[in-house]
Amino acid sequence: MDRWIAATLGPALRRAPGAPTAVDLGYGAAPWTAVELHARLSAVRPDVRVVGIEIEPDRVAAALPYARPPGLSFRRGGFELPLEGGARPLLVRAANVLRQYGEAEVAAVWERLCGRLAPGGLLVEGTCDEVGRRHVWVALGPEGPRTVTFAARLAGLERPGELAERLPKALIHRNVPGEPVHAFLADFDRAWAAAAPYAAFGARQRWAAACAALAGSWPLTGPRSRWRLGEVTVEWAAVAP
Repeated sequence: MDRWIAATLGPALRRAPGAPTAVDLGYGAAPWTAVELHARLSAVRPDVRVVGIEIEPDRVAAALPYARPPGLSFRRGGFELPLEGGARPLLVRAANVLRQYGEAEVAAVWERLCGRLAPGGLLVEGTCDEVGRRHVWVALGPEGPRTVTFAARLAGLERPGELAERLPKALIHRNVPGEPVHAFLADFDRAWAAAAPYAAFGARQRWAAACAALAGSWPLTGPRSRWRLGEVTVEWAAVAP
């Protein structure tokens, strides 16, 4: 996810005036995701400021020894994004945050977070497995949702449909016949099966061949070079409920 963010948001990070701010919202019991996000983004923009935000005071206290001001800091808060001086972040990343919320609550949270973004900013909200090897996220701008990205460590992946377990809250209950996201994953599985001969050359080649076939009927977006990384991105409107 961080790799995709750095590539997608890189141009906006480089041209942002001043030191741009990125938020890791709901980083969890340990601060590693915020630390890793800072490392990834600072390679693109050295003066980027990453703020880890958590609602639990104990988690904030445990993270403070890993702070490296002004580049990496931690504070208590939630969807209000309590940033110093009312700063508007260029990025808000919320991984595994909305999974405990109801589907009907998602749109309001998205709207609230998008309303805090700086011009040209990005909200990335999704769900991953415990070790980050299977992940699905929605990318949103100030105007709302734009794309959905499916990403996996391809070694050990039997079929793309296994990513259904990691659909974000807005989509996970929609993986049923008659819904667009279900049709997308079914087509992806068929394309993956048809690309079986490419498995002799490796999982990356098979994934890329399946994505190429999928592009014939679904509005995939982003550079095709991302496919070899185990990613594929589709326009939100194509899979939206």
